[in-house]
Amino acid sequence: MLRYLLILLALLLTLAIWYRAAAAEGPILLYDEGHGQQFVAGGTGPLDLSEFSTILRGQGLVPRSHIGPFDDAALAGVSALIVSGPFIPFAEGEIAALRRFVEGGGTLVVMLHVGPPLAGLLHAFGVDFSNGVIRETADLLGDEPLNFRVSRLESHPLFADLDAFALYGGWALVNFDEGSRIIARTGPQSWIDLNGDRRPNPGDAVQSFGVVVAGELGRGRLLVFGDDGLFQNRFLDEENRRLAANLGRWLVAGRP
Repeated sequence: MLRYLLILLALLLTLAIWYRAAAAEGPILLYDEGHGQQFVAGGTGPLDLSEFSTILRGQGLVPRSHIGPFDDAALAGVSALIVSGPFIPFAEGEIAALRRFVEGGGTLVVMLHVGPPLAGLLHAFGVDFSNGVIRETADLLGDEPLNFRVSRLESHPLFADLDAFALYGGWALVNFDEGSRIIARTGPQSWIDLNGDRRPNPGDAVQSFGVVVAGELGRGRLLVFGDDGLFQNRFLDEENRRLAANLGRWLVAGRP
């Protein structure tokens, strides 16, 4: 009998050590790779997110990838989820699970490559996007109106010690409920080409557009970027690296 008790105690001690080690690793950061993503955290190509993932890991996050649909079991134990550049829409059951995840204290970060696959998910969190990409008239990168620096930043930990960051083909964002707000905007003369002729016309939308939205739901948080290129390997300049590091610290800190 004593022998069995000793074996049981040894097993319990082993489990306790394992759980402590798992907790000590840090909060789990899950990357969605189950919705047709072409650019992923594990890839090393110019449009992949491997350097971005390394920066977040350096802030104490434990990265993992998920290739299946989302439900409560898939999100159990996850601190933050990054959805970057999906091409396949989310099912209603997945959206419901993601709302429960955020309401329960999780953080959801979304980055748009194309808007339509994210319509259902973003609408469930009170966020919408434009029907075209933004073209800027100031702070251009390489004389390309789709690529530009964003310097109109609201107070948020994401922008600590940061004057601006770069976008590479971004969609305009708008919040339509009180749970979220725009925290980064373009200049007042930026425009969206509504008729597809790539030239400004009287009928085009010309204004300052939101490009980053932050929100809260229940005990959790939401962050939406109108572009997925800003953290890709090719585009991680000094400012965007600092933005990535700030994002990592914000994810680790959790909601106050």
